[in-house]
Amino acid sequence: MFKSRSEGNVVYKCTVRLLEDLDVLECEFQPHHKGSFLLEYICDTLEITERDYFGLRFVDSAKQRHWLDLAKTIIKQVKDVEPLVLSFRVKFYPADPCRLTGNGKVMLFQQLKRDLRHGRLYCSIGEAAALGALIVQDEVGDYDPEAHTGEYVSSLKIALRQTEPLEKKVLELHQKREPGQDAAGVMDEFVGIARSLETYGIDPHPVKDHRGTQLYLGINFSGISTFAAGRRAQHFRWPEVHKINFEGKMFIIHLAYTDDRREVKKHTVGFKCPSGSACRYVWRCAIEQMLFFTLPNSQQASVMSGGGFFSWGTKFKYSGRTEREILSESLNALRQQKLNNTSPSKRKAQSVPATPSSPQGDLAEIRYSSLPRSTMSEPLGGCNDHHMASSVYCTDNPLPTLETVSEEARKTNGESNDHLSDYYFRDSFDHSSSESGFTSNVIENRLGSHLHHRQNYTSDAISSLAMHSMANNSAMIQQQNATNSAKNVKKFSLIQAFVPSFIFVVVVLAVSAVYILESDSEMFSSMKNWPEMICLRYQYYQPLKEFLAKKFGAIF
Repeated sequence: MFKSRSEGNVVYKCTVRLLEDLDVLECEFQPHHKGSFLLEYICDTLEITERDYFGLRFVDSAKQRHWLDLAKTIIKQVKDVEPLVLSFRVKFYPADPCRLTGNGKVMLFQQLKRDLRHGRLYCSIGEAAALGALIVQDEVGDYDPEAHTGEYVSSLKIALRQTEPLEKKVLELHQKREPGQDAAGVMDEFVGIARSLETYGIDPHPVKDHRGTQLYLGINFSGISTFAAGRRAQHFRWPEVHKINFEGKMFIIHLAYTDDRREVKKHTVGFKCPSGSACRYVWRCAIEQMLFFTLPNSQQASVMSGGGFFSWGTKFKYSGRTEREILSESLNALRQQKLNNTSPSKRKAQSVPATPSSPQGDLAEIRYSSLPRSTMSEPLGGCNDHHMASSVYCTDNPLPTLETVSEEARKTNGESNDHLSDYYFRDSFDHSSSESGFTSNVIENRLGSHLHHRQNYTSDAISSLAMHSMANNSAMIQQQNATNSAKNVKKFSLIQAFVPSFIFVVVVLAVSAVYILESDSEMFSSMKNWPEMICLRYQYYQPLKEFLAKKFGAIF
């Protein structure tokens, strides 16, 4: 990264690598520009309309990958990166690839070819051969016996492990293809086959389970999956994921699902990442994927916090549109375009109510076509039949919103109740004070009336009445002072009681944790296997225990 000064403005320059390795873009930005500025510039240059599915990725000085945050300034995120090189990649793989049009679908096609070359799109040799034949068809066109001689497939990079049997299979399938197929049909067929694979849209993250087994964690539109030896071992769907957080190097998933007896079950699964920064990266990727594919709109996204009690918390606020917002806007645009293309006679027939003399067919068609779609999972554009078999993976069930949204709502309700109770206390207190003032005025008025109308009262009676009124006033004042002092004493007692209680709870938790970790009882065996307890033992308790043993061992 280098910068140049002109007229007092600092301009930063960066290099953006596109999906083809040899294609790059040189971009400029200023210190106040955010990540969205750079992404919009690249998408406008490439003429991509569905820019929400794409992102920019970079590698920091510690060799850790990061997605460029679109809501933060660029220079604050890449200040330690030298040279500044960003990669333009597909960030959110759509559940239905037919939703992308134009250059957006071309970029998805190039990304899937790149995934196959780098081994992320893992598949069998038969599926790899079918995808390889489509790549050859896209690169060299129809098979020509005179032009395509020898092993012309070897000159093309198709898969990560491109063996000789795979190249022969690709060659056979390419020679058997019918000539005359256009590039759009080849691209749709390739994307359709890739969509049916379990590793579609998966960026594998190396992790280990509680037994130390090497696994790869994958996150896409359907949920979180684990892969072992190239096969999917576990799959946690987004409706089952209740919460996602991390603790040090431990990535933790909290599940809530319904069993066969329709009883809600809760389960916690943890995976150990290579480092704390890698764990935070996995956590953020999972949060972004879940929010993009499950939230109805971005306004419902609250601030997500990760990290547990023994680690520094990381907060993240989702920025950008969700998939449902993108589909809603696309459907509205299609309806508006269809309405504009409607003939004036049909528009007039749509506005006139049906009568026995008016035709019913056109009106029924217009009314049916104007109804909104019942699901967001339907494709916006038509697809061929050979790759529509993958639509069984698209679910029409409404996805739940995040629990944090309801927590914010409950917090708001709690604050309104606090304001209401405070208002009621102040109103009752002011009302009692006004009543005491009104009572003293009445007594004085009565005293004056007695002196004016009845002159035969003796001075002793008058003095006793005045003393009675003064006693009432002093009693009211004493009562008010007692109320204020009681309130102050109550606050002071609450503060005094909180600190010892907090210390007591911390001590009890610490003693309980030490007892559980040091105990050999079978009653605590299942509790010791919790991801939180494993993280506590190996990251905090065991190092602290060794430190204290060395410290006191050196003294004694």
